[in-house]
This record gives sequence, structure tokens and C-alpha cells, in this order.
Amino acid sequence: MKRTTDISAAQAKEAHLRALFLRSLDGDSAGYRQFLAELAVHLRGFLRRRLYERAADVEDLVQDILLAVHNARQTYRADEPLTAWIHAIARYKLTDYFRTRSRHDALNDPLDDAAELFAAPDLEPAQAKRDVAKLLAQLPDRQRLPIVHVKLEGLSVTETAKLTGLSESAVKIGVHRGLKALAAKIRGSR
Repeated sequence: MKRTTDISAAQAKEAHLRALFLRSLDGDSAGYRQFLAELAVHLRGFLRRRLYERAADVEDLVQDILLAVHNARQTYRADEPLTAWIHAIARYKLTDYFRTRSRHDALNDPLDDAAELFAAPDLEPAQAKRDVAKLLAQLPDRQRLPIVHVKLEGLSVTETAKLTGLSESAVKIGVHRGLKALAAKIRGSR
């Protein structure tokens, strides 16, 4: 019974916010201010559950989302649920926030223990790179080159086709067959 009540309340809130938003699109500035204020309350709850360790960033992110909703308001289609449209914007902004934070955190990793700096060197990436190079060398060019350019260097299929002289289809097939051959070689080497 509680779930039915929760769904009814959510539907009522959706209808209320949607009505305010549609009025605002018709020029009702008071309705728009009310819509933004009520939406901000919901966004704070949504973000606090996801950013409990970074509560100080919630308000900045709320403002970013409200600005994005404002800038994209003309893209809203009245026949679609408002909640889904706003959720997509909020999810995108939250993902962008996490991406930015992870880059920032990675660049600002403190060196707490100077002795840790001279611990055993991490040779694993170099060894893995050497192993991949050995495996790739065993493949014919029509498989090796597409894998190197598309998967390792990040070139597009079109760029790889121009670079190697292969057709785009041949590049796609080369990647597929090459990866399949590499997987078989790896399974066989164990």
C-alpha cells in the first residue's frame, strides 16, 4: 500500500512541476520562479544521496543543473514526462562532476610517505605493453594495423582506412578477427 501511495505522490509532484514549467514556457515568470525553487529542493535531495562525502559541492551542482535546465528549456517536448527530461540533465551534470573530480583528485594525490616513492617500481605496465606488442607481431598486417590504429591509438575507422589503404569494411573486419585471434592466443598461452 505504501508503494502505491509513493507512486501517487510522485505522479502528483510530476503533474504539479510540469504545470508550473509549461506555464513558465508560456511566459509566466512567477510560475517559473516557483518551478525553479521547488525543483531545487528535489535536486538537493537527489544530490545529497549521491554526494554524501562531498556535501559542500551539492549547492554548486544544484545551480549548474538549474542553469542547464534553464538553457535547455526550449528543448522540452510537452508530450514527454518532465521528470525524465530533468533526470537526464541532472545525470549528465553529475557524471560531468564525477569526471572532473576524478581528474582533479588524480592530479592532486598527496605524497604522504616519501619512502613510498622509492618502493618497488611498477614494471607491470611496461611488461604488459611488451606482451601486447609480442602478440600483435604474430598477427598479419590486415589484422594488426587496424587494432593498433583503432584500438590502441584511438583513430576512427575512416582515418585508419585512409592510413592503411584498407577499406572501412576491411578495417572493421580486421579489428574483429584480430581481437578474436589475440583472445585465442592468450587462452592458448595459459
